[in-house]
Amino acid sequence: MVPMFSPCVSRIVGGYCRNVALRHLSSHAASTTKNEVPVPAQESQEEALATKEKETFSLPDYRFIYPEFLPNPDLTLRHRLAERLERVDMLRRRSRMEIPEFYVGSVLAVTVSDQQAPGKLSRFVGICILREGHGLRATMTLRNAIDQQGVEICYPLYNPTVQKVQVLRLEKRLDDDLRYLRDCPLEYSTFAFDMEPELVSESGEIPVNTVQVPLRPRPWTWRWERAGMKGLIVPQLREDFYQRAKKVSEPWVKYDLMREYRQSVPEEDQQRIFADVHEHVQSQETDQRRVRRRREFVAPKKAS
Repeated sequence: MVPMFSPCVSRIVGGYCRNVALRHLSSHAASTTKNEVPVPAQESQEEALATKEKETFSLPDYRFIYPEFLPNPDLTLRHRLAERLERVDMLRRRSRMEIPEFYVGSVLAVTVSDQQAPGKLSRFVGICILREGHGLRATMTLRNAIDQQGVEICYPLYNPTVQKVQVLRLEKRLDDDLRYLRDCPLEYSTFAFDMEPELVSESGEIPVNTVQVPLRPRPWTWRWERAGMKGLIVPQLREDFYQRAKKVSEPWVKYDLMREYRQSVPEEDQQRIFADVHEHVQSQETDQRRVRRRREFVAPKKAS
């Protein structure tokens, strides 16, 4: 059978088809480029600055200032959607009521709504001895001595009955758990209810109170000789107390990296969580500056 086209004609036809296809593709690309809207240089610069600001905010500071935003490190108890919804509720609560920065060892004044109180409000002043919990279940425990009797109140941080949280003295202690004040003299837990707020240093550094508190004689609420607290002075005990403490001690725990990993939230999760917190903080500061400018504005008076 004789072929319809010779090899020379086939090559010519194939080359013509390729040239037509290339011209069509090039014309389509040119038209697409013309229709595209160029991105303004100002918007690109603003996006770059916003990205840089998100990348440069201090993660360790947020980790210590807002520890309740970190979820439970136990993976069996984590649910990302529930954590996201809970975080939205927490930020919404913070937009309604200001929860200032405070640490264990700071002196706070908390005002809550109380139907049995004379003015429907109850105010308590005390030192924060413990801060624990995750999310909306975060709590803070305040301690004060009233009529020579130690009194402690545990406040849910995001409870709607909490009306105001005021920091009277912003400072840290050598330990993150001050429950040993229960077994110490009451003079270290006594604060006046009419205490005035102390000024914060302009440098922005949080002062660390290095006071060491002595324990009363036994019995205690816990075996503090086994705790290894830095801000606690343990009286001299019998030798058998120290021998039992040595038997139950676990000096290898501080070298157990897997234990530390299981008891901490991954850093990428912390970045995602505190990015939302950082955005909320920035918006709150912007609103406060706007309100401050509005208050400082004085309407001009008409000339008589």
